[in-house]
Amino acid sequence: MRNTRSTLLTIAILLTAMSMYAQDANAILSKVDDVMFSPKDMSGKTKIVLIDKNGKEKTREAIMVQKGTDKRIFRFTAPASQDGIAVLSLPDDVMYLYLPAYGKERRISTSVKSQNFAGTDFSYDDMEAKPNSEKYTPKLIEARGDVFVLELTPKSPKSPYSKIVMEVHATHYYPVSGDYYDKSGKVIKEATSNYVKIGDYWNAQEMVMTDLKKNHTTRMIMSDVKYDQNLSDDEFTIRKLKQ
Repeated sequence: MRNTRSTLLTIAILLTAMSMYAQDANAILSKVDDVMFSPKDMSGKTKIVLIDKNGKEKTREAIMVQKGTDKRIFRFTAPASQDGIAVLSLPDDVMYLYLPAYGKERRISTSVKSQNFAGTDFSYDDMEAKPNSEKYTPKLIEARGDVFVLELTPKSPKSPYSKIVMEVHATHYYPVSGDYYDKSGKVIKEATSNYVKIGDYWNAQEMVMTDLKKNHTTRMIMSDVKYDQNLSDDEFTIRKLKQ
């Protein structure tokens, strides 16, 4: 009888601990979203450096404009061969790609969101404007030094990843790094971020994504960042995408 009670007590304690861990993981991921989407809106210039397996670099330029947690336009401005190529992310998993050479927009289906965007190592899924807590179910793996380590499992079965292991700054709650796993459980991409504070907000000054299969890296460096400009929803329309 005592053994049974002891076993039940142990199980209860473990279940309670697991529940608290889950709550902690959800709270941490929610704070990450608060950091990443805290401004009402933002805009900035982006320098994109593509580095191949031989160390050869190609540089592109773009602008990014975002409002709230679910509206974003990312548009290339240089070189001339890339000028005008843009992706628009809207609520309810809606994304559009605009290619000036064809003169019309194309809706991006969920099935192709795993594809890389315009030769970078960021997929359309990575470029989507959507809070992490809406896309992933988190689990706290460990608290190590000045980071929390979260395992993020996609809520959508159509996600290109089986999981992402993300390190989160334990004080400021911005993402520090991430390992992206394919459906077979193998790490296929690695990401790092460098955040700096601009005014009241933490900004991803530099993001680096490496495709381990291709041995190819993309660096995105933000500059001229502006916040809370009271941008209109009209800035995030198909008409604006094509301008």
